[in-house]
Amino acid sequence: MDAQGFDWLLVPLHQLVSWGAAGAMVFGGVVPYIPQYRDIRRTQNADGFSTYVCLVLLVANILRILFWHLALLPFEGLGQPSWSGDSREVSDGAADNKDEETKVPPRRPHLDFDPRHFWHWSSFADYVQCVLAFTGAAGYITYLSIDSAVFVETLGFLAVLLEAMMGVPQLCRNHRHRSTEGMR
Repeated sequence: MDAQGFDWLLVPLHQLVSWGAAGAMVFGGVVPYIPQYRDIRRTQNADGFSTYVCLVLLVANILRILFWHLALLPFEGLGQPSWSGDSREVSDGAADNKDEETKVPPRRPHLDFDPRHFWHWSSFADYVQCVLAFTGAAGYITYLSIDSAVFVETLGFLAVLLEAMMGVPQLCRNHRHRSTEGMR
């Protein structure tokens, strides 16, 4: 039997493998956070997790979405950032599940502009407003620079670089506390 006879099998198989690879790209970014999130929920303590990891991931994903829009990449390249943004739930869970002694008593809104309390705000709405403000500013700058190939490539490079450096805030937190307790 020649290769032409197996086309009825190869075409659906190729499509199935393509969908599987696309699904792995979309959902694969969230998988490493599942054990950490489950541990935070189980122990009701997020002291071992650096919430700055979520900040870096959100910024990287926003930049990747802007880059995707400019470079017209395949849809799978966009899917992962939107699902990976769910890792913000880990950060939100971290804010809600800290011991009462470690919570900052006064309200810390994102408009406080105190660098010591950046990304350690009192309500989820402050996080959303900060992310929306960054998205709006980055989107406007992207809109103004839409015709610059150097800008588009720099945007893509920054998105990938930030995502690659995502573990640095956790590393710094572990070094500062001289412990990895509470981290998966």
